[in-house]
Amino acid sequence: MKNPIKNSARKTYAVVIVHILLWSMIIVAPYFFIDRERIFRWDLFIRSLPDTLGLLLVFYINYFVLIKQFLFKGKTKEFIFYNLLLIIAAATLMHFGNDLLRLINPEHVPRRGGHRFKPSPWLFIIRNLTTLVTMVGLSVALRMTFRWFEVENERKELEKAKSEAELQNMKNQISPHFLLNTLNNIYALIEFNPSKARQAVLDLSKLLRHILYDNDKPLVPLQQEVDFIKNYVDLMRIRLADNVTLSTQLSVKTDSETPIAPLIFISLIENAFKHGISGDKPSFIDISLSEMPDGKVKFISRNSHYPKSEADKSGSGIGLELVKKRLEMVYPGRYQWDFEIANNTYSTTLIIDTKEKND
Repeated sequence: MKNPIKNSARKTYAVVIVHILLWSMIIVAPYFFIDRERIFRWDLFIRSLPDTLGLLLVFYINYFVLIKQFLFKGKTKEFIFYNLLLIIAAATLMHFGNDLLRLINPEHVPRRGGHRFKPSPWLFIIRNLTTLVTMVGLSVALRMTFRWFEVENERKELEKAKSEAELQNMKNQISPHFLLNTLNNIYALIEFNPSKARQAVLDLSKLLRHILYDNDKPLVPLQQEVDFIKNYVDLMRIRLADNVTLSTQLSVKTDSETPIAPLIFISLIENAFKHGISGDKPSFIDISLSEMPDGKVKFISRNSHYPKSEADKSGSGIGLELVKKRLEMVYPGRYQWDFEIANNTYSTTLIIDTKEKND
């Protein structure tokens, strides 16, 4: 689970760094193009203070106040009105700021060098207004960008919470229905095979422990999931009749730590038992799970196909829809899921790439 305090600190550091880089480009960079012999000139720095202060005022009053109070709330007219007042005040400061500084300390604020041609004051006014309007746009763009990142992060957190809720929903769907069926089977075993019944109770306890405690994390080791599948299949095997052939092949590395989403295969296996068994006709279920060297996990399930009637709600396919949603959330663009029905056989193949791709 992510630490909200650390996330907030990282966000603050990122914002500060962006602002430092931005103002370094706006204020510091021009000095590198003014005088090749002297990188920094104190007189130019003093002379530019009113301009710099005007830019800062317009940028940060918008950034911290006007954008949040008006623009984000849809009060565009108020936003424009207060910006006009702010720009006029900042432009006045930029235009007469040097004169004020010169009155305070004439030695450190030299007059501009004499020119035969003195440009019209309106040129400076237009320049200042254009620059200030640009600063408003820059402030809005930066604020909107940070807000977009915040909204995007919140969306991802909501998707993660939704995925976890759906996982919990899957646990709730599996547990009661499966538990009742298994307890009935164990009860029947007690009469004619007590030792097998005791083993079934032990397997059931392991299965419930996995559902309740071992899979709270978004990802679990593959070997742990394989153990769960083995216990599940062993318990389901109890109620199989002699006309059903069940085979499993689970080929993974010993103590494999390959991360996999918990319970991602169980609905596919449950689906095979639901639709692959007939009460009086020959039936079969083949389940295989293999771990590839490139980090991919391949699951294949084949079973005889005996579709449920419309009155049987167990064939509604809700579990498979949930699997698809989880795959899209946990492994977007990193899985391949195919299934087909041919010759009274249902086949499904799911390949998951457990390694995240680096963009």
